[in-house]
Amino acid sequence: MAKHVPATGGMNGLLVIDKPGLDQDVLNPAGVDLPTSHDVVQRVRRWSRQRRIGHTGTLDPMASGVLVLCLGAATRLVEYYQGHDKEYTARITLGATTDTYDALGQMSPRQTVPHLNAANVEHVLERFRGDIQQRPPAYSALKQGGESLHRKARRGEKVIVDARPTTVHRLELLSVEPPNQLWLRVWCSAGFYVRSLAHDVGEVMGCGGYLSYLRREAAGPFTVATAHTLDAIQDAANSGEWDSVLLSPGTGLLLPRIVLDEAFALRLGQGQRVWLDPASIQVGDVTQVGSVAQAVNEAGQLLGIVRVLEKSPEASGGLLCKAEKWLADTATD
Repeated sequence: MAKHVPATGGMNGLLVIDKPGLDQDVLNPAGVDLPTSHDVVQRVRRWSRQRRIGHTGTLDPMASGVLVLCLGAATRLVEYYQGHDKEYTARITLGATTDTYDALGQMSPRQTVPHLNAANVEHVLERFRGDIQQRPPAYSALKQGGESLHRKARRGEKVIVDARPTTVHRLELLSVEPPNQLWLRVWCSAGFYVRSLAHDVGEVMGCGGYLSYLRREAAGPFTVATAHTLDAIQDAANSGEWDSVLLSPGTGLLLPRIVLDEAFALRLGQGQRVWLDPASIQVGDVTQVGSVAQAVNEAGQLLGIVRVLEKSPEASGGLLCKAEKWLADTATD
């Protein structure tokens, strides 16, 4: 008898890493080894011998904190994790600008910093709260004409980046440290650049500014409190205890949940279109045509992602669904 087996165990799952970055006490990063997100992926690939690894959003080399990787079958879920809100702790240093908007860039001549106090800083920060238009840095991974902006910028090409909408849910001034430093906590939507915030705050204050420290405290439901250091991950790899650091595929997935019995799971896994009873929706709202949901078995294990193709006009409101990404394997007893 055929049945669907969720892609759990082995090298399938999520790895939440506390990426190392620039320590807050280091004011001059020259000569400091700062791994890129790509470097981290390469290390995990080497330790795990797993080629299929994807990240859900990079961190700049200077930044530390939460970096979520998807391994094995979980790489099919990368796009569904990329829209998470983020939380950061950041330090802005005023009195100069850099071409990268952070401490790793080429610095401009120093400028005089006005007297700082909480009141005048809060007045400036107010314009960066809520729904705003933000211009990303020229030195970024965003693509223009199929090529990353930072590659164009490093060749000396003039890079023009349009402002785009983004949201700052909360922007908290943690402290003012005269003569030229501000500590902030930022809760923002995906795609927000804290480097741009630092640059823009300095511009409004008339003295220039750049990001001199950044730590990602959280990405969606994943926090630094439950993240693993690279040393801990290497130890797990050396001892063969990957289960101690890997989360099951679908953990923390912020999508509505539909519970499937074995028969429906089998049909969806075979590519069929299936009418589902709305009573099977365990969490969330998937009544809109085009919406997606995570399909789980009766034990709560992720089987795949389904998309709503049609909604029944009848009062029962059945949903015609088809698998968009399927992680479960079909096994035969």
